[in-house]
Amino acid sequence: MPELPEVETIRRDLAAPLLGRRIERVRVHEEDLILGGTSRRSFQRAVRGRRFGGLERRAKFLLFPLLADDGATGPERLLRVQLRMTGQFALDEERPRAPDFRHPGVDFGLDDGRTLFYDDVRRLGGFDLLTPERWTAIERRLGPEPLSRGFTDGRFGRILAPLRAPIKNALLDQRRIAGVGNIYASEALFRAHIDPRAPAGTLDPAQVARLRRAIRTTLAAALERAGTTIRDYRAVNGRSGSYQSELDVYGREGAPCRRCEGPIIRLVQAGRSTFFCEDCQGAR
Repeated sequence: MPELPEVETIRRDLAAPLLGRRIERVRVHEEDLILGGTSRRSFQRAVRGRRFGGLERRAKFLLFPLLADDGATGPERLLRVQLRMTGQFALDEERPRAPDFRHPGVDFGLDDGRTLFYDDVRRLGGFDLLTPERWTAIERRLGPEPLSRGFTDGRFGRILAPLRAPIKNALLDQRRIAGVGNIYASEALFRAHIDPRAPAGTLDPAQVARLRRAIRTTLAAALERAGTTIRDYRAVNGRSGSYQSELDVYGREGAPCRRCEGPIIRLVQAGRSTFFCEDCQGAR
């Protein structure tokens, strides 16, 4: 599932070309990509004729503010996009030619002649049409952004202190930290020399500080490389990420650790694969 670096890459790809563009038409080919109980007809009617405001990202969500045509009243509606496993965008005058873009599930015809296409082969993601008030209520349940200035050692420590769950599980909880997923949690814990099985609340201040820095460093490095493409993820128009060549532990079960040459181990935590080096990260 795309994590913060992948979703932010897509936001950056789309932000400039969509800003201020008017939606002339909307076609919903797969109605199950419209989430929250909104019908195809209601969705099309609510979106058509509006302009895209400045694209945003929060946690693993893409946010498309939809402005009234005069742009004066602010975002009356917000499209929240959940990419899940296989959601991807293309922007072009013609049907996408990217080899893994099967068929558009939803497309938005724009006033500059181009079309924004959305494809989701497994149809696990899609679009929520929200009021700003509804989004505010959802956002309150999300943790801090790990690349923000407000994500300090002190705040991180306060988040972790009452938790008995393994630290790897805590990092995946979007109520605690927003945007970190399975790949970058494993990588950050390796960078920080922390056992993924350690109870989150038992980390001492030095470990908390080390892990916070590792999370930020890992996410920033992945973002510079447009994210990680292992199987499904693609940025706009089929562009692949390249951070997969930099992964130290994720997906490397049985391979030698780049630090100590011991074997990388895989275990399952909360139904997700965790990769780590027991020699470098194991409890001591």
